[in-house]
Amino acid sequence: MNCFDEISLSWQRGHNTERHIIGSLRKQPDGKFLFQYDVAGVAKAKIDGFSTYTEFPDLQRTYNGTVLDIFAQRLMKPERSDIQTFYDFWEVDPAKVTDKYYMLAHTQGLLPTDNFEFLADYNPVEGLHFLTDLAHLTEVKLPSGSIRPHDVLMYKLDAGNSFDDKSVRVYKDGKEIGFIKKVHCRLFHKAGAENLSLTVKAVDQNGFIKRIFVKVEKK
Repeated sequence: MNCFDEISLSWQRGHNTERHIIGSLRKQPDGKFLFQYDVAGVAKAKIDGFSTYTEFPDLQRTYNGTVLDIFAQRLMKPERSDIQTFYDFWEVDPAKVTDKYYMLAHTQGLLPTDNFEFLADYNPVEGLHFLTDLAHLTEVKLPSGSIRPHDVLMYKLDAGNSFDDKSVRVYKDGKEIGFIKKVHCRLFHKAGAENLSLTVKAVDQNGFIKRIFVKVEKK
């Protein structure tokens, strides 16, 4: 079993607004890559102002060829002086730094200039670990200092959630602090995903906590 089979492309209007899954990137048996929009997801995203990913203007087309190279332009350049700090934060496997598909999934292809994310649909394989940031933090308004790096968090499946039947609630000391975000939450509902661990990696805060990065791990 691969650690993930495909990557979903997510878009949101702004930080802490609803994430929309607007497409998927998949590796084919021949090693080539395909990108295709999710028509239903795009329809919902359009209400929030989404149009297209600039390099892929046709919503009805299945793109192949250079799609991975185009998306990989979002990855940090290896010649940057701070590249090792970047690798260390995301806990990148040194043997896979040239694997663009892995790097997109593992670092989410995040840029400060837009609101796209590349979210891998992970499988519960032994040794799996990745970072994710919690959703819905603004709803609880956690004060600065209430969550710290290395804190161990707990989670609870929320299959009855009417908005997402793969929802996962996250807790610290019995208090709900947020949710595992879309796509990443699917892992927790798969067979063999019991007893995953959640550990706080980093916290962005200023008065209130704005973002919590969590390491998800299966030992």
